Amino acid sequence: MKPNSQLILASESPRRKELLSALGVPFRIVPSGVDEISFPGEAPARFAIRAAMDKGMEVAQKHPFSWVLSADTIVVIDGAILGKPKDRADARRMLSLLEGREHKVYTSLCLLCGERGYRDAGTEVTRVFFRSLARNEIAAYARTGECDDKAGAYAAQGAGMLLIDRIAGSFSNVVGLPMTRVVSMFKKAGLIAASCSGSRFYRFAGGKK
Repeated sequence: MKPNSQLILASESPRRKELLSALGVPFRIVPSGVDEISFPGEAPARFAIRAAMDKGMEVAQKHPFSWVLSADTIVVIDGAILGKPKDRADARRMLSLLEGREHKVYTSLCLLCGERGYRDAGTEVTRVFFRSLARNEIAAYARTGECDDKAGAYAAQGAGMLLIDRIAGSFSNVVGLPMTRVVSMFKKAGLIAASCSGSRFYRFAGGKK
């Protein structure tokens, strides 16, 4: 007998876990061990989709009967990827690059089920406009520590929202998981359906055969 189908989030990000939980669909966390390293000359959008697919495939190979959602989020300015800061000085450098300007946040998604031979992938792009920031504001935000493990050195869902003037596109994408696109991908795969009872928004529908 084949194991029951289930949903896996291939990320240990607490922000992605919280966003995906809004659906009301049960899932478990199985983080990928893939290193997020871009190739020389690789375009940011191409890197994001490759990284998301690599993460998803690594987990899907170990859990072939499950549906695996993987993601990779990057911050891009002037065509360059801003990763996680090495230290607070690096965080201040990144924030100085972003202040008073527009940058883009890319999140690539990959949905896989190895046993069914299913694969779907896509990328969401959000334009983010930072307000002008004084040097002491940049230093103060860096000292909060919120920037330490965040791409681009800020968290839009935390105190980092005070750095942002406006956005064009999905806010949840900036946090790490574009939920409207996730819902669309899940519905296309037959993974979710509106709940008919209880307090949950959606129920797990098992996926297309």
